[in-house]
This record gives sequence, structure tokens and C-alpha cells, in this order.
Amino acid sequence: MTRWLLTGATGFIGLNLAEHLLRRGDRVRALVRDRARAAELAAMGAELAVGDVASAETLPPAVAGVDVIVHLAGLTKALTAAELFRVNAGGTRALAEVAAALGRPRLVLVSSLAAAGPSRAGAPRREEDRPAPVSRYGESKLAAEEHVRAFARSLEISVVRPPVVYGPRDKELLPVLFRMARTGVIVKSGFGEKRYSLVHVDDLVDLVVRTTWRGRRLGAAGSEGIYFADDGVEHRWDDVARATLAALGTRGVVVPLPEAAGWLAAGAATLAAQLTGKPAMLSFDKLKEIREAAWTCSSDRARRELGWEPRYPLVEGIRQSAEWFRSRGML
Repeated sequence: MTRWLLTGATGFIGLNLAEHLLRRGDRVRALVRDRARAAELAAMGAELAVGDVASAETLPPAVAGVDVIVHLAGLTKALTAAELFRVNAGGTRALAEVAAALGRPRLVLVSSLAAAGPSRAGAPRREEDRPAPVSRYGESKLAAEEHVRAFARSLEISVVRPPVVYGPRDKELLPVLFRMARTGVIVKSGFGEKRYSLVHVDDLVDLVVRTTWRGRRLGAAGSEGIYFADDGVEHRWDDVARATLAALGTRGVVVPLPEAAGWLAAGAATLAAQLTGKPAMLSFDKLKEIREAAWTCSSDRARRELGWEPRYPLVEGIRQSAEWFRSRGML
């Protein structure tokens, strides 16, 4: 029986990973900032450890005695770049320091394609490509990777870089897509064609587990020990929209909006965030990612080294996700 520590366990990916591990009989300890927000984890049977990766003094009790740490915690939005780096990079460094001092468990860092940067149509990102993030978020995730790399001699570390992730419990992409699909209008930014890699959360969970036991070790330099995930297809935004409409059994159209409209919306969201003190997902930093023509990656290395194969093509994955949301009265 493996003893796991999951950070970010109350999030979309974390909840699905915890459910998978507990179902197969492993023990899961979840690092949570607030027990009240971890009711679903507690109901699954996870052990709750109150703490925060950005508060190093809270980490030793959570790390002690575990075999594996999967580090998912991080910010996708913040009021300032400094806050992004404090949590995403600084929190990762703190966790690695404690892990190196206590038992040296295996560590899997779930990073992001944003750390590698955008790609070109027909030329997906590969692990050996030089990283070139375009947003502060991407830079903070790349900094987190470099912080764990500093512990490569004392810890067994691997890194997983997912692209767009969707599936049951999705809190960002699918709820927005489903709302637009029900109106019959799905908007996209800009008039040019944009391409994306996607992966279903169940396939990502499988990859994380395989990486834990079969993944190569991150070295002091180079790309060994880093793995991208995708379903093997470069998807146009129109393809994602059509799959969503089909899953809901509705008709609709994709309407492109000038990118200038996105900058105006980001300005309004940024002003509101500053006034309320609550960060918004749409920001000028996020628009640096949205304006890129391609966010694609190749999972050839994961398939070759880990024997990983995604099970969900896009149409089936969104249909399965829609059924999950519908069964819980969320759609």
C-alpha cells in the first residue's frame, strides 16, 4: 500500500487523482488550507493535513511518512506577479526542501504547458525544446521546475506538463463552454485559426501514476524526466466547440471576436479585481497566452517510456464529462 501526499487536492485534478488512488486501496493524505473546503476529500476517505505550501513551517507533518508526493498546488490567477511566484515557485521550493529533509519521498511535480510556452501549428512542443513562456504564470511554473531541479541529486523527481485539461469536476473550461453552448453561440478570440492540445483528466491521472513509478529521474540539466500529455490530436477551437454542442445535443455557431474586445474585457476584469481584491481568470497576463496561435505538445515520450495511451478522444471525453455534470444537476 502506497502512502501519497497530494497538494492541491481540493482542485479539479487533485480530486480526481485522490479518488483514483483511494479506489485502488492506497492511502492518501491531502494538504489543505481549510478543512471546511475539503468535505469531498474527507468523504472519500482521505486524511487531511492542514497547511500551505507557501508556509514552510506547516509542511513537515504533512510530508512525514509518505512514499510519494504529487505537487499540484499553485495559483492560476493572482493580483500580482509577485504572488504567483511566491506560491508557484516559492511554495514548490519549500516543499522540495522539506521532502529532502524528511524521508526523501518520490516527488512528481505537475507543471503546465505554459512553462514551455506556445508552439507552431504542425510543430507541437517537445520536452527537449527550449522553454519560452509568454506569461508571468508560465514563468512562475518554469521557475517551480527549476527549483525542484536543484534537488535532483537528493530526490527522485519527475515533471508532468499537461496542456488544457478537461473532464468531471472541471471548474474553468467546461462550465463556460456548456453555458455558451446552451445559448447556441460559442465565441473565440480573434479571426485566425488557433490550435490546442487537450487531455481528459482521467488520462492525466493515469499518466501521473505511471510517471511516479516508471518515469525517469529529472537531472541537474536537460529534459530527461519531463513528460508532456495530450490526446494525440491538434484541436482547432471550432472542433472543441462542435464537440461541446454535440455533447449537449444543441445547435450553434462559433463567433469570432476581435482580439481588441479581449483586451477591453481584461481591462475591466483587472480593474474589478483590484477593487474587490479577488483575482480574475481573465487578465492581461492571460491574454498573452490567448493571443497565441498554437498551444500544442507531443506526448510521444510518455507513450514510449511509460507505455501510456490516452483513452478519451475529444468527442467522447466531452460527452462523458457532460454526463457527469448532468447527473449532478450541474448542467
